[in-house]
Amino acid sequence: MSLLAPASLAVSGAALRVGIAAARYNDRFVEPLLAQVVSALRAAGVREKALTVLRVPGSNELPTAAQWLAAGRPHVVIALGVIIRGDTIHYELISYASAHALQRVALDARLPVINGVIAVENEKQAEDRCLGRINRGAEFARAALEMAELGRRRKKGRA
Repeated sequence: MSLLAPASLAVSGAALRVGIAAARYNDRFVEPLLAQVVSALRAAGVREKALTVLRVPGSNELPTAAQWLAAGRPHVVIALGVIIRGDTIHYELISYASAHALQRVALDARLPVINGVIAVENEKQAEDRCLGRINRGAEFARAALEMAELGRRRKKGRA
């Protein structure tokens, strides 16, 4: 587990629109992750009415939801899910497929899509990242703010 995240830039979210797609599968972990993201975005100044949240069945459905959100032209989309290894390779299939599809949505829409899908070996790892000392939600929110601001500057010819 990496705890070497880069230092965050101070970004005001007051003028930003953010779409969030969150899976309902493994909701015990995704719900706190979503709360962390929303809390960090609101603390940075993102207005409640500038946040759109779509809940979907699982992580495999996140790319479709991200695509729908992107059509509304937010400044950034965040996709949240938790995938826990089981007894089959389903964990790997969904992890890889959702990651690739989220990247495709980002490139096709020319919009930052933050991959907040946490793939872990067991529930303890999920607890650490979603309920414990590692605040991955805040990290995803900070990455979203930074990418949204970079995109805004780029459009204005200042990046």
